[in-house]
Amino acid sequence: MRILVPENKKWVFEQVIPIRWGDMDAMGHLNNGSYFRYLETVRIDWMTSIGCQPVPTGEGPVIVNAFCNFYKQLEYPGDVLVKMYVSDPKRSTFESWATLERTDMPGVIHAAGGATTVWVNFPAQKSAPMPQWLMDLLV
Repeated sequence: MRILVPENKKWVFEQVIPIRWGDMDAMGHLNNGSYFRYLETVRIDWMTSIGCQPVPTGEGPVIVNAFCNFYKQLEYPGDVLVKMYVSDPKRSTFESWATLERTDMPGVIHAAGGATTVWVNFPAQKSAPMPQWLMDLLV
């Protein structure tokens, strides 16, 4: 099943990640798991940049699903520009989306992925309302 990045989204962050030779698989292209690591890296770096760190004795973000659609192979050497977006903020959840393109091929999407984030009260192990400061960044 292919999940598409929605048209209605808000750009929040972007980052360039170098493709490492060790990220390649036996077929000479970026291993599928590496795409998910790139998506995770950008999501975590964005959350860090806005001061959104999980507090194990309090609250914080948890990813409850993740996906990636593969369109065109990424190969070493090169750099990947990952652009991150958010959408659909609700009481305790929001969607994040990202596109991956080579920096030397601007606008050519090689992969796109996303994740659902839930704001959680860790001691209670239940969802909780997102803080207003985060909601304000998402809309």
